[in-house]
Amino acid sequence: MKTRTLGRNGPTVSALGLGCMGMSAFYGGRGEDAASIAVIHRALERGVTLLDTADMYGPHTNEVLVGKAIANRRDQVFLATKFGIKLDPDDPSVRGIDGSPAYVQAAAEASLKRLGVDHIDLYYQHRVDPSVPIEDTVGAMARLVEQGKVRYLGLSEAGPETIRRAHAVHPITALQTEYSLWSRDPEDNGVLDTVRELGIGFVPYSPLGRGFLTGAIRSVEDFDADDYRRHSPRFQGDNFAANLALVDQVNAIAADKGCTPGQLALAWVLAQGEDLVPIPGTKRLQYLEENLDALDVHLSAADLAAIEAVFPTNAASGTRYPETMMSSLSR
Repeated sequence: MKTRTLGRNGPTVSALGLGCMGMSAFYGGRGEDAASIAVIHRALERGVTLLDTADMYGPHTNEVLVGKAIANRRDQVFLATKFGIKLDPDDPSVRGIDGSPAYVQAAAEASLKRLGVDHIDLYYQHRVDPSVPIEDTVGAMARLVEQGKVRYLGLSEAGPETIRRAHAVHPITALQTEYSLWSRDPEDNGVLDTVRELGIGFVPYSPLGRGFLTGAIRSVEDFDADDYRRHSPRFQGDNFAANLALVDQVNAIAADKGCTPGQLALAWVLAQGEDLVPIPGTKRLQYLEENLDALDVHLSAADLAAIEAVFPTNAASGTRYPETMMSSLSR
């Protein structure tokens, strides 16, 4: 397994991680736990070390699942989880954000218990709480490091100024945000420049465009009834048709390269810099193997130019989340 370093002075992890969210939440048709655990075990066998989860996936059930999977394999895993998004148990579409110091401590204690571990390797604030100074939130996270319950700190979907303020309180090891061929905001909003200046690792989630860049999704009817993508702007109406036309052009380039569209999309993210560690998610062994084999796909300058020509920055149609959720990004 190829490896990369998270940030200038951070830990070494596998060049591709494994996002575990879809095993328990949001993409419909929750998989059988045994099958999901088999995927995690196979990922570890192939050298994946970075596993990514969060307390709100499920909610809570994904951490329990990951904890079961790594119970006798803790030394093989660089374990990342997140706190801060609170779901209404009666209505998961209703959510709040809590970055208060008391909640930071309580959330970490709960995650440790669900995961069945004595420490979390990388602890992210999942979304920035605008009602709590970032200095207070990160200060509480830093106390977790002092207590030995957390090793490294991260932020998710934070804006440049927030990243700088947080990093001044305690070193931030990783910034996680959506980044792929069809979600290139970090190139334009200063996030990518900021983390590179500060020596912070960059962890792209949804590097396959929530599965769309694999070419396997041809209609909204391909989604289960409870799949949140049915309500995502990029998967609706004219946006869907326009985005599908883009993906078809990527498919053609992939065919010429002798790889799958998903592998091409992952190879593109990997080619954006050695400081990027994407975390594609899957609950199927077949797709895990395919994703990991993307590490062997080399894109030449000509390949990258060809991809850019058909899928330039801001080419995707529609926002990446519904309007009510977009307000919590890049704070």
